[in-house]
Amino acid sequence: MNTNHKEILKNVEFYKYLSPDEEKIIEQGIRMRDYAKGEQIHDSSAGGCSGVLIVVSGKIRAYILSEEGREVTLYYLESGDTCILTASCVMSCLAFEVHIEAEENTSVIQIISSAFAQVLENNVRVENFALKLAVDRFSDVMWALQQILFFSMDKRLAMYIYNEISKTKSNELIVTHEQIAKSLGSAREVVTRLLQQFHKQGIVELSRGKITVLDIQKISDLCD
Repeated sequence: MNTNHKEILKNVEFYKYLSPDEEKIIEQGIRMRDYAKGEQIHDSSAGGCSGVLIVVSGKIRAYILSEEGREVTLYYLESGDTCILTASCVMSCLAFEVHIEAEENTSVIQIISSAFAQVLENNVRVENFALKLAVDRFSDVMWALQQILFFSMDKRLAMYIYNEISKTKSNELIVTHEQIAKSLGSAREVVTRLLQQFHKQGIVELSRGKITVLDIQKISDLCD
């Protein structure tokens, strides 16, 4: 493990509570993984248990699949974030199927399940960290499901656009309609139809693989 990756690991909250022996267990259980954009990182429906993932660079997407094969995005994680839902074989409270893919070219630190389980069993601080992180991720899941169940599709699309331009500090989004549909758990045709409505209202300008926001106030109003 190189120095930069070790520094990232040390910034994870539970690491400061490890004894020297526990540090060795974790460091011996480290695997460095690189994934190309769109590559599958974890599939719990196939019985996979990837342990704990820490994003070094890039971005990952957690999602579930409907019986019809439609993807519903639960949350995104970026550099420095920790993914615990991939450790279902370590924590019995994580018993639901989740898929993780690389949203862009991504590097992660993987703490294999056997190493994390060994430390988790004997260190209450690590157990508390894992439970708190699981609760935080389940909150993200509940928020995603709440949007699907209770918010209209045009409002969800407006919220997506507003959140993205707020994060990037730009009025241009480099994203396809298919990517938005996956994020919102909808069909591409629905996203396209609503974006065309936004275009007719003078809210956005559409071009291939790009959305330009022309009226941020109107997008904000649609979110309310």
